[in-house]
Amino acid sequence: MTADLQGQGLVGLREIEAASQRLAGVAVRTPLLPADALSEVVGADVRLKCENLQRAGSFKIRGAYNFVSQIPEERVRNGIITYSSGNHAQAVALAAKLKGVRSVVVMPTTSPAVKREGAKRLGAEVVLEGTTSVERKARAEAIAEAEGLEMVPPFDHRHIIAGQGTVGLEIAREWEGVDLVLAPIGGGGLASGVAAAVKRMIPSARVVGVEPAGAASMRAALDAGEPTMLSRIDTIADGLAPVIAGRLTFEHARELFDDVVTVDDEAIVEATKLLLHRHKLVVEFSGAATTAALLSGAVDHRGGRVAVVISGGNLDPSLLSRLA
Repeated sequence: MTADLQGQGLVGLREIEAASQRLAGVAVRTPLLPADALSEVVGADVRLKCENLQRAGSFKIRGAYNFVSQIPEERVRNGIITYSSGNHAQAVALAAKLKGVRSVVVMPTTSPAVKREGAKRLGAEVVLEGTTSVERKARAEAIAEAEGLEMVPPFDHRHIIAGQGTVGLEIAREWEGVDLVLAPIGGGGLASGVAAAVKRMIPSARVVGVEPAGAASMRAALDAGEPTMLSRIDTIADGLAPVIAGRLTFEHARELFDDVVTVDDEAIVEATKLLLHRHKLVVEFSGAATTAALLSGAVDHRGGRVAVVISGGNLDPSLLSRLA
């Protein structure tokens, strides 16, 4: 299976293992916690892969650092730049700080204050532009050209996917009996990497991607047979809202995912509440989408051993009252 997938240009297990070596001492090996309350509710053996406990509050440092660490030194002298709704911005800022280079991040005007301030605390210069991924990408590309900065893409690059794939690598190494892995999809880098690792290490395991119903770009791409621009985005999960899936992540989804399901915002809020009240985990709405898929019945959890990727914990503190 590996040789065939490599031949199609998908990220291979060796790339993910190499990323794991680069990330040693940088990314935290986050816990795969038994979720007793959630297990009882859904009738399955559920464990939570807690990337909300990762450095900078999300899985994103894995891909960002794996990418930045492979850029030749002469190309980062002026610094690096990215465009992001928030978590990738913070990860790139942290990667730049660790490498001792300048970082600029272009974020939407609607990005949560907790994510903007997080990027600033890590040393990034924050530029606000528009409300969609297309608008902030265009602004970032213009700045990169004008100032000679190296672009760090948010999801659609094999170094990014390989870095995110270390989440799947850790799950597979720790729980060889896992039957189902749920991973959230924004641009698809995390889910693609998780699938690339899990499908090679545990071929019998199913990998299902989860998107918010109001920003289901990967589901739209799979239905159309190619990445398709969404005409509208409407979701509380700001980290899962690109208007179009990446081409490389789409190829991974088409070849490796067992399914992509969607969940509505109400289900996401309820899942966030359960994670806070029953499991004592502060999780952002984007990070709770996978739990929402399990609770709402959007995904078939037959087999009974389910790993749920909790992608981030950068919840705006002002929203905590909504979860009381």
